Amino acid sequence: MLEFNSITSNKFSTSLLLVFMALITSTFFMILMHFVSLKRQQKVFLVDFACYKPSPSESISKDTTSQRAKLTGFHTDETIQFMRMLMDKAGLSDFTYLPENLTRVPYEMSLVSARRETEKVMFGAIDELLAKTKVQVQDIGILIVNCSLFQEVPSFTSAIVNHYKLRDTIASYSLGGMGCSCGLVAIGLVKQLLKVHPNTNAIVVSTENISGQYYRGNDRSKVVVNGLFRLGGAAILLSNKPSDQKTSKYQLIHTVQTHTASSDTSYRCIFQEEDDSGLVGVTINKDLLVSAAEVIKLNLTSLGPLILPLSEQYLFLKNVIARKILKSRNVEKFIPNFSKGIDHFFPHVGGKPVLDDLQNKLGFSDLAMEASRMTLYRFGNTSSSSVWYALAYAEAKGRIKKGDLLWQMAFGSGFKCSSVIWRANKLVEFEESNPWSDEIHQYPQNLDDIQAITQEEYYLEPTK
Repeated sequence: MLEFNSITSNKFSTSLLLVFMALITSTFFMILMHFVSLKRQQKVFLVDFACYKPSPSESISKDTTSQRAKLTGFHTDETIQFMRMLMDKAGLSDFTYLPENLTRVPYEMSLVSARRETEKVMFGAIDELLAKTKVQVQDIGILIVNCSLFQEVPSFTSAIVNHYKLRDTIASYSLGGMGCSCGLVAIGLVKQLLKVHPNTNAIVVSTENISGQYYRGNDRSKVVVNGLFRLGGAAILLSNKPSDQKTSKYQLIHTVQTHTASSDTSYRCIFQEEDDSGLVGVTINKDLLVSAAEVIKLNLTSLGPLILPLSEQYLFLKNVIARKILKSRNVEKFIPNFSKGIDHFFPHVGGKPVLDDLQNKLGFSDLAMEASRMTLYRFGNTSSSSVWYALAYAEAKGRIKKGDLLWQMAFGSGFKCSSVIWRANKLVEFEESNPWSDEIHQYPQNLDDIQAITQEEYYLEPTK
């Protein structure tokens, strides 16, 4: 009986050992396959990009902008003064651009003029991009256009396909109504599409229409758009072709998108609607400040583990344990220093107060914020394309070195926040086609005298 028990025990031990070895082997195999699949994943490269630089005839000073707006008869003197105060305190220069139909009186705000404006920007940026990259139009497999406040029929992608005679099988998408974050949302969409379209070139065009969104009334919560938004656009060529790795400027590393529209407060903080006179405009209410802070915090929570060094992650975890688990009362909330994980930061240029707040909270230096501040000053708020003008500034300054990590961040209606991380594949050298090339020696400008606008001065519509 003892011998039988011994034999049974030995057999059981042997079986257990075999099961354990099988588990180890299968686990090792699964880990190996995971790393193999990661290696096989399509890499996405940013071959190059081009920013549209409007003609000198579209350049307009703040004084002239105010004078033209007054001559239209749309606005009261108080509204004109408010618009001028916005331009001054938001950090705009006297060299930003408006479409020609808004630089002369009477303003031309027809469907024809709105279409003409957007097509001029799109085609101008794409022409520059094709000239820089030498890519053939028949080699474009994916096309995405984002323009938030104006859409035409046929779509903007159809206008581009028609203008350049792109191939019939092109995958095309027009994104609208997604605000200033939509350009980076489009980058995230391209990333997903290139996973299932091997050896493909993709073009993203980011712009905003000024003519179609101009507000003709006196509701201050809707006049903000008139004061800050300016003409601009960018075209970006992306590829997953292995042959483009050495020649492309950047490789896409991470995309993180956060969308809090499930909250009614976030959903309505930027809202297109009619005023009491039936005039359409975009209302910005006081909930914007809270909604923006919340969505950016959520975005950083997802992004942090991907880019922060372990030392910052450890300090953050230690702080959370002390405050949330141990309930320590004297421990202040720890905000990681994101500058320790990133070489260049290009946030959307929503306005000087926005940039000031981001700098204070994320720990970036004045030099790191320079590109976005100068972009706001020189070109104004060009919506989703602003992060590309900022990147072009850093390139024109010769600051992008091989291996550098770049962070673009944009936020907009919904409320949404998008972050994109790139790695530089090479030293980016000076280019004549850069929109800053003929004036980069004049920057940075000293903006210390600009007083930041206060929440009370915005006179935002109260929450409904």
